[in-house]
Amino acid sequence: MWTVVACLLPPLLMSVFIFGIQTLIITAVSVLSCVAMEAISQKVLGRRVTITDGSAVITGLLLAFVIPPGVPYLLPVLGAVMAIYIGKHLLGGIGYNIFNPALLARAFLLATFPVAMTSSWLPPLKESSIFAYMGTSIDAVSAATPLALLKAEGMTAVTEAFGAAPNIYTDFLLGWRPGTIGETSGLLIILGGLYLIYRGYITWHIPVSMLATIALLTWAFGGDTTFSGDPILAILSGGALLGAFFMATDYTSSPTNKSSQLIYGIGIGGLTVLIRLKGGYPEGVCYAILLMNPVSSVLDSWFKPKRFAPPLAAGGGK
Repeated sequence: MWTVVACLLPPLLMSVFIFGIQTLIITAVSVLSCVAMEAISQKVLGRRVTITDGSAVITGLLLAFVIPPGVPYLLPVLGAVMAIYIGKHLLGGIGYNIFNPALLARAFLLATFPVAMTSSWLPPLKESSIFAYMGTSIDAVSAATPLALLKAEGMTAVTEAFGAAPNIYTDFLLGWRPGTIGETSGLLIILGGLYLIYRGYITWHIPVSMLATIALLTWAFGGDTTFSGDPILAILSGGALLGAFFMATDYTSSPTNKSSQLIYGIGIGGLTVLIRLKGGYPEGVCYAILLMNPVSSVLDSWFKPKRFAPPLAAGGGK
């Protein structure tokens, strides 16, 4: 748990550098709310308090990572109630939750506070430092994210707003664009995910199959004509990288069998592209993972290794 927390800290620090001190405040409110709700939930339900295991801290970090940096402070508090009490402990506690708690909270906040969740973006401080915002007021802006602009006006509008390749890839990889707190440095998210794979905490099957599916389907169907979409932009935009390495690989809500994980990742990738291209929202990672969460146990049962009994000796009966 604490290794995952450590892997999430570099993207958080990069987000503070890019968007200002407000992101650190939102993250602190989210983490403290989740830890407090963990203790309250366990006390109310008569369970042992386990706030030191790091699971609530991870949920708080991931919840902050999937909301805009300019939202009111009440939103991460309400998100913590949904994630910890309803999405986790009412379903049995750690190890029993069907859905990813942080994403369940994001879906709740998006449905309940759609304006705040879709317009509370902060402009990147590309030409200044973090200290430009310290001691000053923070004003959220209604800036279109790359995926929202792509869905509404097409690739030409994205290029005009954020630049053309390869500069746009570099900026998006480093995090210079409007987005949620966790949509900052794709490079740091990738490095953190690779470290988790190296340590054996997660495997490559879900991230690779998910990102490969997003890239392939976007290339095939995401452009003005067939096979004219931008697969690199699709991966670097939105929450694809964060979802692939830190959300879809959640131990409780993801499959354990390697074959199941490949199918699971392909399903998330396919649903993500379907929602992005045909759905009402420009981003689809959150809902794609939530839709696939209940399927994980079914996939594991489908690909469960077959057990064969040893042959009976001659005359050994039935």
